[in-house]
Amino acid sequence: MRWIAFAALLLISLSAIAQEGGLGADFRHEKDLVKKNCGTFAVRGIGSCAYTLFTDHPLHIAVGNIAPQNGFGFGAALVAHHTPNETWRITWNLDAVGSTSGSWRAGAYMKFIHIPVVEFTATTASTSRRARKQKPLVHPYTVFNLYSQSISLQKLFFFGEGPNSLRIGRSLFGMGETIVGGNVIKPVYEWSAISGLNLSLSGEINGRFVDIRSKLGETSPSIEQLYSEASAPGLATQPGFIQFGEGVRIKPDLFQDHLRLNYFFNFQQFVAPSDSRYSFRRWSLILDHEFPIYRTIQPVVTRDTNGPDDCALSVDTPKCPGASRNRYGTVGLRFGISESFAGANSTVPFYFQPTLGGSDINGTPSLSSFDDYRFRGPDLILLRESFEHSIWGPFGFTFMADQGKVALRRDDVDFNNLKHSFAVGLSLRGGGFPAVFLLFAFGGGETHHTIANVSTTLLGGSSRPSLF
Repeated sequence: MRWIAFAALLLISLSAIAQEGGLGADFRHEKDLVKKNCGTFAVRGIGSCAYTLFTDHPLHIAVGNIAPQNGFGFGAALVAHHTPNETWRITWNLDAVGSTSGSWRAGAYMKFIHIPVVEFTATTASTSRRARKQKPLVHPYTVFNLYSQSISLQKLFFFGEGPNSLRIGRSLFGMGETIVGGNVIKPVYEWSAISGLNLSLSGEINGRFVDIRSKLGETSPSIEQLYSEASAPGLATQPGFIQFGEGVRIKPDLFQDHLRLNYFFNFQQFVAPSDSRYSFRRWSLILDHEFPIYRTIQPVVTRDTNGPDDCALSVDTPKCPGASRNRYGTVGLRFGISESFAGANSTVPFYFQPTLGGSDINGTPSLSSFDDYRFRGPDLILLRESFEHSIWGPFGFTFMADQGKVALRRDDVDFNNLKHSFAVGLSLRGGGFPAVFLLFAFGGGETHHTIANVSTTLLGGSSRPSLF
């Protein structure tokens, strides 16, 4: 918690020094907008009032699921922007949310965005006509991120490690984690201009501090009553970690925008200086394929230049998009794989292992018909087929089919004996409002699952640091 207090004090001080006039003007503008949209009661104006209260800057209501089994978070977020010169933009987000379960999350996120000098070249009539036919692209920028985030979760499930764990082995535990660090996203302009890959490189360094707690007085036993250090590595002690990461991402648009790809490869090193038994390495690969049904409809994209509480249209336009419908129809295919490497005398702590079932600790759904956190292991493979289409205004219909499994050995990461599940339901994607999903998940042979999920970020906002 001391890291959060320090980061909040630092960013607020920077705001007061560097942007006193601009921030004051933003508050005055927001006050006028709230008065306009919420000053009088009218049924037709409820939507505009809510959209202003939940998305506008510099101050808005923050909502979202904290983590599965930990309730719905409600709090506040502060968003500010600063333009020191023509080549740099600075943004920061401060937020804190809590739930009735006693779980909470608080964070400070700062971005330094480099705006390169654009060289203009002469064009002919033919190149001008060709340019007008092309779809405008989101310009990639070099982005430096600094962040500090703490989270306290009152209720998490542990069923044991591996693909053969049983529901009867369910136990409970509480967890706190503080992440302090930063990363950089660097577009490779030279290669991207030639190949159209929209290639970016990334690097990160984080300090991670985890605390595992007992969860007594529940219908299921606390984790230490069923498991030990041998069956739940990391249960006995949780040292501090320095975590490094390097990544490569490509996001080209192909076949005249009939296919959108988002490929990301990441390699991470988790180093525990005080106890090398828990040091390990991990690589992961995510291949996302999206087939738009209507080529003239632009998707809502995650913008690296936005913080998690920010839905700005661009680096120079802090205004969020209108609250109208913004997704007509897409078909999606995803392939994900992750493998971990630990030395002969080392192991991967259970709290840093990815999970399948319901949703994981970051709120990402997978094998949704199973219990949350149902399968846990150092290695994982997942396939997903999805369909989403608007049916009225911002409301849409969605369908997902998942196949996947976890493994205790890298040799067992294959396509044999995959678990499966299906999910069908409604989605809400309105302007910059957090995405909302109400799903009924079934299949898989164990149980069914009703999921109500509100994203932890605004639409168009970047993701928060992963908890594993």
